[in-house]
Amino acid sequence: MGSDNAQEYRGACGCGQLTYRLSAAPLIVHCCHCRECQRQTGSAYVLNAIIEADQVHLQGETTEHTLSTPSGKGQVITRCAACGTAVCSSYLIRLGKLKYIRVGTLDQPELCPPDVQIFTASKQPWVPLREDIPQFEGLYVFEEVWSKAAYARLTALFPE
Repeated sequence: MGSDNAQEYRGACGCGQLTYRLSAAPLIVHCCHCRECQRQTGSAYVLNAIIEADQVHLQGETTEHTLSTPSGKGQVITRCAACGTAVCSSYLIRLGKLKYIRVGTLDQPELCPPDVQIFTASKQPWVPLREDIPQFEGLYVFEEVWSKAAYARLTALFPE
């Protein structure tokens, strides 16, 4: 899951007025092919580096937009107030404790290749899937896919 050097994880919006850094390496990187991500990003899929919310440090003015999700709880998307670029989101079903960083906004997105491809049942038919990256038609069982270290960090957030 990417580099272990948290100092390397820095990013910005399209205009550069909103910057951020991550003080830890991401837990996991999803390549999500669900229809919600397709609609919300205007792309065939989204790459999200998942990390604890308190490890994300934003600098600059933001706006937040809440959009519906299949869970019914919603998702808050954080955007640059100046240019509107979405830099991260937070699913309210996860109580806002995790941030989903848009990998394309990282200064070095190559540090966060996808660890898993999810919701492949709704992927666009012209998008090829890499056989060396685990694939799931929907979501998966976290403890079966996440590394032990990442899963320990996740369970520290959600001890129940």
